[in-house]
Amino acid sequence: MKQFYRYLNESLTSVLPISAIVLLLSISVASLHNGVLVQFLFGTILLILGMGFFTIGSGISMQPLGEGIGAQIGKSKRWVLPLFVSFLLGAIITIAEPDLQVLAEQVPTIPNMVLILCVAVGVGIFLVIATVRVRKAIPLSLLLLIFYGGVIGLAFFVPDTFIPTAFDSGGVTTGPITVPFIMALGAGMASVGKNKHSGEDSFGLVSLCSIGPILSVLILSICFKPEAETTQAVIAVTDNTKDAFAQFLYSLPHYCEEVMVAFVPIVLVFVIYQVIFRRFHRTQLIRIAVGLVYTYLGLVLFLTGANVGFMPAGRLLGAAIAGGAYKYLLIPVGMLMGYFVVSAEPAVHSLKRQVEEVTNGAISQKSIGNALSIGVAVSVGIAMLRILTGISILPFLIVGYAVSLIITFFVPHIYTGIAFDSGGVASGPMTTTFMLPFAVGACEVLGGNVMTDAFGIVAMIAMTPLITIQVLGLYGRIKQKKRIQRVQSELLLIEDDIIFYDEEVRA
Repeated sequence: MKQFYRYLNESLTSVLPISAIVLLLSISVASLHNGVLVQFLFGTILLILGMGFFTIGSGISMQPLGEGIGAQIGKSKRWVLPLFVSFLLGAIITIAEPDLQVLAEQVPTIPNMVLILCVAVGVGIFLVIATVRVRKAIPLSLLLLIFYGGVIGLAFFVPDTFIPTAFDSGGVTTGPITVPFIMALGAGMASVGKNKHSGEDSFGLVSLCSIGPILSVLILSICFKPEAETTQAVIAVTDNTKDAFAQFLYSLPHYCEEVMVAFVPIVLVFVIYQVIFRRFHRTQLIRIAVGLVYTYLGLVLFLTGANVGFMPAGRLLGAAIAGGAYKYLLIPVGMLMGYFVVSAEPAVHSLKRQVEEVTNGAISQKSIGNALSIGVAVSVGIAMLRILTGISILPFLIVGYAVSLIITFFVPHIYTGIAFDSGGVASGPMTTTFMLPFAVGACEVLGGNVMTDAFGIVAMIAMTPLITIQVLGLYGRIKQKKRIQRVQSELLLIEDDIIFYDEEVRA
């Protein structure tokens, strides 16, 4: 119970800042309808409770399950079965990811199931590549350089209206269900080797799995030749407190069903794994089962609060600021919200805890959180600038990924894995249900092209942390070198003193 209260307090401090910003905006530059504000407040409560349940649940269920399967894959001397299991797990977990449904609904020119299966295959293939990397100790930076080079090259042959959606898919598919499981899978595989690179190898799976959807959707867009048309989801706006509460009750069964569909494949994988390998004892099985219940409940509450409470507020805030006398306020307001909204992403807490555990506290949760917040703030600022000016997203992506890949040659390898994993982690359900509607609302009022100008904000949020976290690593390396130089200088002084003393004694 104490642990639950600790995580609840953690979620409270994560969600309250963005809630306070929205409330301040609603009484200053962007007045909100009373019903929308009530929905937002209800949604805030659900977000806090949901994140608390999800955090404790994923820690006692998804993490041991992922680590167990990862360790078994790492122990296997054969190649065919581990690679097949990796592909199957990647595809199943991706199909189960609720955020992928949001992406599919935004692309009416391609059937939903075709898009979902295509993305799932992309993730499955790249999870296989990630497994080979860990087993063969292939440098992550080399694979990132090759595959992102291929992604940027392929983007020149894709319709401009579809590039933002393709890059958004990389961030959307690494959501609250995928990230904790895949990160634990990587930790499990790396733990088998017990070598000096095991800490580094435990990261990188999420980053590689984020590339698969981008490549697969780019290829799919070339085959289907999609046009610029899109259909925007209808956002329910209520008039009073009673209707707002009724909206949550009406939506709750939908998200219960959606998350249940997502959980069924995971439970089946767990059952099959346990039947074959008998890894977990009875007490552990009960603990994991309780953890899955907590995770399910937390994700239902979180998604209901985010979709019903935060989505209307984000859409209307963006529209109100863009339609006001000071439309350029979109940039500083967007950056401020981006700075705080990333801390409300449930998977971010999983990443920060694993980083601190793997590095034995050398990389603190606070430093990772600050680097993520700065990165997301910059990315949202650029996204708002694009909405105001209509600048293409491709130059930003080319420069951003080029810089992030160049830095990989100058920072400790573990920071590269953490940085590229954090890109997928930062762009979760809060981005798709709050920041994306904020961008869409602003773009519609300004008369821009939603497909080219508003979409792409997820891609930007997934990209900038790659730079900020590696800069954190670069700063850490510089500090370490200065510390070593200072210690060496002190040792030389001590050595000179000893020599001088010896000479005096002999004299």
